[in-house]
Amino acid sequence: MSTYAVYILASKRNGTLYTGVTNNLLRRIWEHKNNIVEGFTKKYNVHLLVHYELFTDIRLALAREKEIKQWTRAWKTQLIEKDNPLWKDLYFSL
Repeated sequence: MSTYAVYILASKRNGTLYTGVTNNLLRRIWEHKNNIVEGFTKKYNVHLLVHYELFTDIRLALAREKEIKQWTRAWKTQLIEKDNPLWKDLYFSL
């Protein structure tokens, strides 16, 4: 069974946010941290994994990503701080 993850990266606590979806969370966050792919996260140094949610259905994961991307910054901050109030980098606990 495949697993998909919707994730939020931050540049720092209360910094720039990025929301994405992947079928391999560990690999994808490693790519962000090592600036493997050109784009937003490399340009703005957005490398801290501060939130993620796992799904077994890609359609649900894509819908959730789209939902979160439409949220206000305040809602995203509340989502992050619900389970990660200190904005710790969750990558190292994967």
